[in-house]
Amino acid sequence: MTAEPDQYGVVGHPVSHSWSPFIHGLFARDTHQSLTYRLFDFTPEAFRERVREFFAGGGKGLNVTLPHKMAAAQLADELTPRAARAGAVNTLAVRGDGRLLGDNTDGPGLVHDLCDNLGVVITHRRILMIGAGGAARGVIAPLLTLEPAELLIANRTEDRAQALAADFKDLGAVSGVGFRNISPGAFDVVVNATSASLSGDVPDVPPAAVSAETVCYDMAYGKSDTAFIRWAQSLGCARAIQGWGMLVEQAAESFRVWRGIRPPTAPVLAALKERATGLPSRAPAT
Repeated sequence: MTAEPDQYGVVGHPVSHSWSPFIHGLFARDTHQSLTYRLFDFTPEAFRERVREFFAGGGKGLNVTLPHKMAAAQLADELTPRAARAGAVNTLAVRGDGRLLGDNTDGPGLVHDLCDNLGVVITHRRILMIGAGGAARGVIAPLLTLEPAELLIANRTEDRAQALAADFKDLGAVSGVGFRNISPGAFDVVVNATSASLSGDVPDVPPAAVSAETVCYDMAYGKSDTAFIRWAQSLGCARAIQGWGMLVEQAAESFRVWRGIRPPTAPVLAALKERATGLPSRAPAT
């Protein structure tokens, strides 16, 4: 008698736009894992009860997306150090004793994409992070472990940027400012950790922050260039990159937490870009 495949999924509200079933389906195929992966649209009011029902029914793991990442951190029985640092969870996994482990793979996903896929150097470089919300919080600690010369968090509300920076002061050279107080000179890397560019908005960042040597990275992504990508290109940056790679890399890290194996990401990223944008994409040479 064939055993039923293990149950996984992604929970959000809304969640119909998620590419996670496509990504994890390819991961399962490539690693010969028997699992199913579904979309779960739970409202904030129903989140806790419905997630508990999923795991009580034999579910093995969930990815968590907006607006539930902080609620997932409160629901988990145990947090990994990186999830505790972020104050947010994007991966839930059931332990052998039934306890729920909460993890956050967003930071490792960004670092894998920047450093391993794109060859971007963070160590001893000036990094500008745009935005002081949950997306920024999830990636600051992994970036600081790479020892940048400076990690400057810029936000429309300066107090929020300063408060976020204060939470990570013990890890390295990090500070927070309002857009008007961004330190002069071009940065080596500019990371957009807001979703504003998806609605056509560009942060009020001084153009001088970007030079012909700057790598600009949008954690958001879309079928066409985001407003941030167009803004960066208009300033003549070295490279302007959407966050498709981060999406795949954080998913691969979640898969490793669940299944004990980290799947190859290059072919999945190539397939995702082609499916999502309609443009042919080749996996990088290995």
